[in-house]
This record gives sequence, structure tokens and C-alpha cells, in this order.
Amino acid sequence: QVQLVESGGGLVQAGGSLRLSCTDSGRAFSRYYLGWFRQAPGKEREFVAAVTWGGGGTYYADSVKGRFTISRDNAKNTIYLQMNSLTPEDTAVYYCAAEETLLIRRGTVEVWGQGTQVTVSS
Repeated sequence: QVQLVESGGGLVQAGGSLRLSCTDSGRAFSRYYLGWFRQAPGKEREFVAAVTWGGGGTYYADSVKGRFTISRDNAKNTIYLQMNSLTPEDTAVYYCAAEETLLIRRGTVEVWGQGTQVTVSS
């Protein structure tokens, strides 16, 4: 079972960058598809990005394509979300997620992290 812990959130000005990290303290990291979701105040949680178990396949929401990059390092049991050209609309709690199938892109998630706040000021 994976146990996910996010880090790297914070406050940044519009146009800036942040890198989120998600580390697994469990022992099954490399078997899972991993991804990021976000939830803004008053809105539903939404898919942001996902990466296949080997790291060779990546998927993005249209709203972040070209600005965000997801990657994983199985040797470190860690995935990353590099976020560039941030806008106030990116303000949300960002959650790391693990799922054994590509249904993660549709919101099917087996394990959630606790979330990390990202705030983008205008």
C-alpha cells in the first residue's frame, strides 16, 4: 500500500513557478499510476496530471497543458509537478493520488495524499 505525502506548496505571484513533490512511504510505489488533482474553494476536485508507472506516459488537463510538467523518480519513490506561468486560477489545494489503473484520469483513485495549498496572487 502506498502512503503519499505532498510538499512544496506555498504563495507565489502570478507568472511564477512552484514545484510540488509527493513521496511514498509505502512499498508499492512503482506499481501505481500516480497523479495530481486540485480543489479550489467552492469547486469540485479536478484532475490535473498523471504519469504511468514507468514514467513514459503523461496526461494533462487542458487547463494546464504547456505550463505544468509531471514526472516521477521510482528510485526515490517520488513524483513531481513543476508548475510554471501560474495564474490566480491555479489557486487550490493540490492532492497527490495513486491508482493501479489509468482510470486515475477519470478520477478513480485508490490512495490520496493529505493535500498542499498553492496560492497564486495577482
